[in-house]
Amino acid sequence: MSLSIPVLGTYHWGLSLLTMLVALATPFLVAPLVKRIPAFREISQLNAATAEQRQKRSFYMPVQNRSKLWGLATYLVFFIAVIPFIVTADAQPWWQIPRDIFVILMVYDFFYYLTHRFAFHDGGFGPGPLMWVHAIHHQNRNPCRMDSNYLHPLETSIGVALYGVTVGVLGWLMGDFHIVTLIITTIAFSEINLHNHDLMETPDRFPYRYLRYMSRMHHVHHSRFTTGNFATITLFYDWLFGTYDTGNGWGRGKTDTPETAVSVVEA
Repeated sequence: MSLSIPVLGTYHWGLSLLTMLVALATPFLVAPLVKRIPAFREISQLNAATAEQRQKRSFYMPVQNRSKLWGLATYLVFFIAVIPFIVTADAQPWWQIPRDIFVILMVYDFFYYLTHRFAFHDGGFGPGPLMWVHAIHHQNRNPCRMDSNYLHPLETSIGVALYGVTVGVLGWLMGDFHIVTLIITTIAFSEINLHNHDLMETPDRFPYRYLRYMSRMHHVHHSRFTTGNFATITLFYDWLFGTYDTGNGWGRGKTDTPETAVSVVEA
């Protein structure tokens, strides 16, 4: 299920289609199993109840629907114009798949960090050109899982396109990625972003401790428009570049009134 395109190379449309279907279907198939665990079921119920209240706002679902439409359109471009040229089902060394997953996610997160900080916020050198776009997402100061998609459609497309370009360029530089690599990274790209917006009231023990930490750090980011924590996959780049924020601000933001992730007030 492939064809050859002069100059561009082999176009694996069948593998790309399979990648898309598995990556989109797996979270829906796994979710019922995850919700059988009491703590995760409570998280789901809390976020669903909060989302139900959000949907009573007349403007909420129109924003959601536009964002989903633009996101879907950008995903289709990604799976039509990028994935077919850099996906393979050929056997690879056992270590290559985890290595490639790590590289893709970390390179993506680096450029997401820069985009989020300098285009969508005042990253320390003046207001970013797309602050007005990102302000829509920040209307929810204490977001729930559904709010991860409460975005200006331009921001949705930029986020998906950034991931797509990262995968495409790395595939060109490193060689074709295994279909398993692309399925896992696509799921991780989406699910980590969703989880960062989760409201969580969980036991302070493994594995919930780290999950709650990641969620609360992103809720710190939402609590004010001047906070740090700009990365999405990991807080490594925030630590590296001095924008890690536990609620007391970063840089110039440290003069703001201290707030913690626990005391974020819903707008």
